[in-house]
Amino acid sequence: MIGIEGQPVLTAAEMRAAEDAVIATGVSVETLMERAGTAIAGAVRRLAGAHEVLILCGPGNNGGDGYVAARVLAEMGVAVRVAALSEPETDAAKAARAGWRGSVETLVEAKPAPILVDALFGTGLTRPLDASTTPTPNRSPADAGAQLNPEGLPSGLSRAPASAGERSVVECLHSLANAAQLSIAVDLPSGLATDSGEARSTPPVFDLTLALGAVKPAHLLQPAARYCGKIRLLDIGVATASQAEVLRTPILPTPGPDSHKYTRGMVAIVAGTMSGAADLAALAAMRAGAGYVTLLGGSQGPPHALVRTPFSDHALANDRIGALVIGPGLGRDDTAKARLDTALTSNHPLIIDGDALRLLDPDRIKDLKVPVILTPHAGEFDALFGKSDTDKITRARDAATRANAVVVFKGADTVIAAPDGRVRIAQGSSDWLSTAGTGDVLAGAIGAMLAAKLDPIDAACAGVWLHSDAARRLGPAFIADDLAEALRSARASL
Repeated sequence: MIGIEGQPVLTAAEMRAAEDAVIATGVSVETLMERAGTAIAGAVRRLAGAHEVLILCGPGNNGGDGYVAARVLAEMGVAVRVAALSEPETDAAKAARAGWRGSVETLVEAKPAPILVDALFGTGLTRPLDASTTPTPNRSPADAGAQLNPEGLPSGLSRAPASAGERSVVECLHSLANAAQLSIAVDLPSGLATDSGEARSTPPVFDLTLALGAVKPAHLLQPAARYCGKIRLLDIGVATASQAEVLRTPILPTPGPDSHKYTRGMVAIVAGTMSGAADLAALAAMRAGAGYVTLLGGSQGPPHALVRTPFSDHALANDRIGALVIGPGLGRDDTAKARLDTALTSNHPLIIDGDALRLLDPDRIKDLKVPVILTPHAGEFDALFGKSDTDKITRARDAATRANAVVVFKGADTVIAAPDGRVRIAQGSSDWLSTAGTGDVLAGAIGAMLAAKLDPIDAACAGVWLHSDAARRLGPAFIADDLAEALRSARASL
């Protein structure tokens, strides 16, 4: 099992293409299934100990992986049972089923076990598990979802609603998972959309998800990610590459004997009607490692290391400013609009956040000759780039291209996109970040990274990582002031 930090993130189509490339070299689908099932069995064996394992198998290749895993576990001496939704429907899955010499229970009648393995539906599911939908040509019923009758056969694809004595796939899955001591999903918990992160059916929250071959968007995007638990990658011998990757721990420069405040980076923060927000951004920039931070606008009080200066064209003309942060607490009045106009013509690298995003036309920054980083949350993103039902990764990438800027699409599943198509997706962050001012802290942290002359996407990634790590260190019920202070510990950990 491999940690997912820094790993490529592949869509369902990209994963199929990667597997097809391996098959084109002469490796059979059955061989890939054997690799996957063996890897699953090895992971489950290490975690199961002497406990009995129940593997749930679907009709497709995900179920085939489950049959192989069951056979290999049995060969290892592990007590293992198999319960199936229906008979296998692909040739590879049929071959894997034939290799399993034990009995196969129906899913609706399966009794719980201490270790549950969900191999019902993995990558590529397009419909709810219990949808009563007529299959389309060339589409397997396994993709359409199924209702269980007592014989365990699909009965809800285009037929009458289930009788009172029947149980749905989702009900069975929840019941078995709730009774297990450890629940493990193969590739994805059944019911999740691979690319969008949508929960087409609501699965139980699994303890562990074993990603086969590559990380998928649903492992990271909400709401799907909340059902995956811990995520580990299993190598199945398929080469993967993508412009999208899981956010990794940054490698940041540290001061040397010849360093001084300007070589470490100077950050300027533009204050506005709510000076506390700019104060938070300034404190965050200082705690993240900037050598010099100046607040341009009205504010007073500690920390005394913060240089407070009235906003003016002269103050902005300082050519030692390595990053200019505008937006936290800026307001949306005429003064705010004037300050944003001045910032956009200052020729300094920019971090644009908060209120400034509501005043901004993305086409206006497209031709700027300086690095620009935009940090919208979902509401600001919709106001800036328009609403869409497209997945978050695609939206962030398209926005970055349109604005010719790095876009940090914030949230519980922060996506960072560069104009050249590179995307970095953060693993789940603390739910306690949902408190006022934490976005201001992030803007300041990214400002410190950009002032240190990191590549813009690397600066954004480093700021997001520090922000998340600081929150993790604080635990529950922190406020934004605590978060800004905790950036020091996060930076010191590197």
